[in-house]
Amino acid sequence: MNLIRVIAENWVQLLWFLGYVVIAAVLGLVCSWIASKIIARLSRRSRWIAEGAFYKHCKWPIRWFLIAFFVRLLVAGVQIPDEIEGFISHLLSILIIAFASWLVIKLTYVLQESVFEQFQVDVEDNLQARKIHTQLNVLKRIVTVIVFVLALGMILMTFERVRQLGTTILASAGIIGIVVGMAAQKTIGTFIAGLQIAFTQPIRVDDVVIVENEWGRIEEITLTYVVVRIWDLRRLVVPITYFIEKPFQNWTRVTADILGTVYIYADYTLPIEEVRKELERILKGSELWDQKVCVLQVTNATERTVEVRALMSADDASKAWSLRCEVREKLIEFIQKNYPDALPKVRAELEGREKSGRK
Repeated sequence: MNLIRVIAENWVQLLWFLGYVVIAAVLGLVCSWIASKIIARLSRRSRWIAEGAFYKHCKWPIRWFLIAFFVRLLVAGVQIPDEIEGFISHLLSILIIAFASWLVIKLTYVLQESVFEQFQVDVEDNLQARKIHTQLNVLKRIVTVIVFVLALGMILMTFERVRQLGTTILASAGIIGIVVGMAAQKTIGTFIAGLQIAFTQPIRVDDVVIVENEWGRIEEITLTYVVVRIWDLRRLVVPITYFIEKPFQNWTRVTADILGTVYIYADYTLPIEEVRKELERILKGSELWDQKVCVLQVTNATERTVEVRALMSADDASKAWSLRCEVREKLIEFIQKNYPDALPKVRAELEGREKSGRK
């Protein structure tokens, strides 16, 4: 009722106030439009900023921030009742903090998109690009969390009761810090592990890894977990601390090229040199071979068979897998057609009946 009475008694001042709000909003829209055009033109001329990234990500945060800023600036000099002025000033302060935080977060998206455009991962030699993608993905999430927490704290501190409560809390901050630290050990450890992953980079986006005996590629790295895309399109979600605390295989840590092996088990009569020549012919005719390694060796011999290992190289793990399958199929086919007697067999001599006939 008091608010209604205040409005009824000061309706002329309130109308002036609303007029100032409309003028400030229009001024904010015009300034945001001018700013967006200037930024768009600068981004088109700059080779470091992705074209259209500023306009796409920052258009609305800049627009709403300027509107709130000009409204707060112009209405400061309007004479309105203290009850309404306090409420509006508080609301505008909250909006300015929120829109400014939104703008800062969106600027990280502009940075990420601009850098990603400079460093593409869909090229053959993408080691440096994958390093930068991994760092930016983690850092973007860290910045988002930090800005959100700071903005929330600043908004809460605009409330008088919360500010008074904060003074009391700070008086016992030591005890609370110890309790929170003990309760959030895993959370803090996970956060630190995320920072370690970002800077030391034992894994990167699109790395080929063996985790929990599963072959896959790193698809996503967050502050708390890592998503591994398994070869059969399953997703293995692993805590990020796993890659700090446990051993795993990273097939693309330094380079993507890798050696592949194929094992053939055959009879002792298999002509090794002919198989070696056939391996060379198969690899030279394959687009998957990188023309670096081509080796055929007898790596073991048992009482029944010999173990022949074919060693070959490829540009990455996917090509190496396909090349291994191709070589294995063609070597088996070669032995079947040309040396069928060299396939594994069991030998036995029957002498019992012959000896009994002599007797």
